[in-house]
Amino acid sequence: MDEVPGSTGTSAGFALRLGQTIFSSASLLFMSFGVQFYSYTSFCFLVTIMGLVIPWSFALALLDGYSVLVTNPIRQKGILFIIVIGDWLLSTLTLGAASSAAAVVDVLLTADGAVCLPKICSRYLISTIFAFLSWFLSMASSLFNLWILPSL
Repeated sequence: MDEVPGSTGTSAGFALRLGQTIFSSASLLFMSFGVQFYSYTSFCFLVTIMGLVIPWSFALALLDGYSVLVTNPIRQKGILFIIVIGDWLLSTLTLGAASSAAAVVDVLLTADGAVCLPKICSRYLISTIFAFLSWFLSMASSLFNLWILPSL
């Protein structure tokens, strides 16, 4: 069976999971420290989803790292199916959270009045950008795993 780069148990898959963890953590940190994100529901949704994505991606990064070290990728259909379903679910939620946060940031930046300070709005914007980067990596890894699933 061919090995798909980026699927679970490969070094590219490990890099994707590590990137997801880093970008999700950065998004959560930029949103949480020094700003009052709880004033807006979409920011609360983003923080909640990033709180779910971080342990999921970190656990799968550990699994990928172990698989790379022992050179035995995971090719059990049931486990890979659960990973694909979890990735798709979290990818969809991450996209929804990042999109809603981006819409609120756009409204805050283009409003006529002084809705938020430029420093705070820029932190919201950076957090949203990191959330989109996390979504991109999550969707890529889920597509790679979905690609390999029928061949098992």
